[in-house]
Amino acid sequence: MNSNLFFKEMRRNASGLLLWMLVITLLITVTMSFYRTFIENQSKIMGMMTIIPKSALQFKGVSNFNDLFSVLGFYSVNNVIYMMVLGSIYSIVLSSNIVLKEEYNKTAEYLMSWPLFRSEIFFTKMAVIFTNVFFLNLVTSMAGLICIEAVKNGPFNVTAFLILSLYTFLLNFLFGAIGLFMSTIVRRPKPITTFSIGLVLIFYFLFTLSKITESAAKIGYLSPFKYASTDALNPAYRLEPWNLFYFAGISLLLVMTSFKIYKRKDIYL
Repeated sequence: MNSNLFFKEMRRNASGLLLWMLVITLLITVTMSFYRTFIENQSKIMGMMTIIPKSALQFKGVSNFNDLFSVLGFYSVNNVIYMMVLGSIYSIVLSSNIVLKEEYNKTAEYLMSWPLFRSEIFFTKMAVIFTNVFFLNLVTSMAGLICIEAVKNGPFNVTAFLILSLYTFLLNFLFGAIGLFMSTIVRRPKPITTFSIGLVLIFYFLFTLSKITESAAKIGYLSPFKYASTDALNPAYRLEPWNLFYFAGISLLLVMTSFKIYKRKDIYL
């Protein structure tokens, strides 16, 4: 890894990271500010929920409506969508362009003129992806924890909150690895931002479809969202070894495959 290139890339991507942090933190803060009002109108809201189709609640991620009256349940249903979906979009957009942009911006020749090996370039950019995704998750999770502490009306399971946050980070990083892999197999040097965003949304659609339609339940296993459990109120909630292996194994496989392709790839100068 090259420290000069690392800090150059970090500065180049700093404004984007700060913007995404601000947007997600704002969404979390605004949503959690409604929790006490939600609790105060519990009886009215329960009455309203009887006319809402069960499938609509499942689409939102609500399997048991009573979970929403717990501060952690309210947080996981209303805010993890921001952190999981928006965080994954940020990760895949960042990673799908961080290597490829050197070609379509015509800066690859300048970069290759440095006394750097391709392995240094690749793993430095990989470190930038990891660092940005980590800080995005760290800041937004801290914002979520502060908001929970501010509006809670009783104790909550901090361990479950940390596991939920770790699942979110692993999901975001997996999409970062997917974006990096896609950027190495693209033949023509052009941005793939639209395709990257679409891929995240397709995976999320498959996940939600599997939750609201029993006949399509198995489709959910095709989506990475399936393996990021949000059932934080379940007494047995924990970091499942299989889920951890899924995220770590596929991410590592994608990164190493991307590296092998990048070493042999013809770079457009």
